[in-house]
Amino acid sequence: MWRMARPRKPLLSRDRIIETAGALVDAEGLEAVSTRRLAAALGVSGPSLYNHFRTKDEILDAVADAVSARVDLSMFDGDQDWRAALHAWAHSYRDALADHPNIVPVLARGPGRRPAGLRLADAVFGAMTAAGWPAAHATRIGALMRYFILGSAVASFAGGFVDDRAAYDPADYPHLGQAHLLAERGREVDEGAFETGLAALLDGLALQYEALPAS
Repeated sequence: MWRMARPRKPLLSRDRIIETAGALVDAEGLEAVSTRRLAAALGVSGPSLYNHFRTKDEILDAVADAVSARVDLSMFDGDQDWRAALHAWAHSYRDALADHPNIVPVLARGPGRRPAGLRLADAVFGAMTAAGWPAAHATRIGALMRYFILGSAVASFAGGFVDDRAAYDPADYPHLGQAHLLAERGREVDEGAFETGLAALLDGLALQYEALPAS
């Protein structure tokens, strides 16, 4: 019986390309991704990538969609009310983005043709209309939530301040006397800001929901 020899290197696949490109984006940012860099990291020739992806943008789209696929959507299938479902989903979405902030600019372009991104948009819209929101409102809610969640993942507010009291001279910035302390409390500040904003957003939507005309 003939047996094929095992290849010395793992066979190239879409999943391997996506995983390698995602690691490169995480480590060095979007600009670090090129077919040459990817081919070298994968141990293959550049043209072999084109058997799976036609362009670099397609690769980045696939990386972005892999992140979207990690977002939990199960809360939209159960009996949770729309507000509780949005709250749980927002945290799941932000958690996925927090691990991969460098891919956020690609996600911010919208789902396009990306399957996981489209499933996400479909789940939110479907849950809102099923809860009684008019279609136009459901569309706006999906957009609003995406703006808020993606925005929270772009950068750390607290991380924008330096751990140096001298940088915030009271003569110039009379209200920033404690700003130098923010850097060491970045996670606490950012998570608190997200929860505060999410609660305010959902409170506002609840008021609009109560004002909807009876169907």
